[in-house]
Amino acid sequence: MPRPDAPHGRTGRPPVTSRTQILAAARHIIDRDGWEKLSIRRLAAELGIGATTLYHHVRDREDLLIQLLNEHADQTLHRELPSEPRDRIIAAATAIHDSLAAWPWAAEVLTADGFLGRLGGSALWMVEAIVSGAIDHGCAPEQAVHVFRSIWYYTVGEILVRAHSGGQRAGGGSAAHLDTFFADVDKSQLPRLAEIGDQWPALASRNTYPQGLRQFVDGLLPKTPPPT
Repeated sequence: MPRPDAPHGRTGRPPVTSRTQILAAARHIIDRDGWEKLSIRRLAAELGIGATTLYHHVRDREDLLIQLLNEHADQTLHRELPSEPRDRIIAAATAIHDSLAAWPWAAEVLTADGFLGRLGGSALWMVEAIVSGAIDHGCAPEQAVHVFRSIWYYTVGEILVRAHSGGQRAGGGSAAHLDTFFADVDKSQLPRLAEIGDQWPALASRNTYPQGLRQFVDGLLPKTPPPT
């Protein structure tokens, strides 16, 4: 009696339906091919199961990405934060930065409309910490939202620029010319850039996020906090 056809993809394995294994396979695809290449069909092939089986665990590709992001947040974000409002904001923003820096693609996903609001408790706790810290420091609620959004743009922008610049440099692509770019500028037109010259790549590669964050937060918050 002939054996039924095996599912497309990996063969010789029983169907995999564990959420843990599904998310691990999705992370493998992202690490190998990039998050843009992740799809339900590709994930099913990676696991050696039918796409229908996956729909018992995920509604669609967007839901799969949200599950990945929430799992990562649960593993990397912790709720122990300072009680002082300014320090709480800085600690929460730093935690978000460090979590996303380990997964730069996640920062790119979260720039899409609607994704931030679908995150789970661990991630939203950090948003709450920044907003509540701003309010406790004297901001009105609408000002506190502005504080969070400004910090969010600064944080995500820093991660994405650094990730893309690092990828280009490692690959020998268009970033390779930066080592000499400012050394060749017209000194009469761009004297300061000419003075910096080939020091630019080394200076630009320094991690100044912590110092910049503190200065940024101090500029966003009221100068005089309310009395405790």
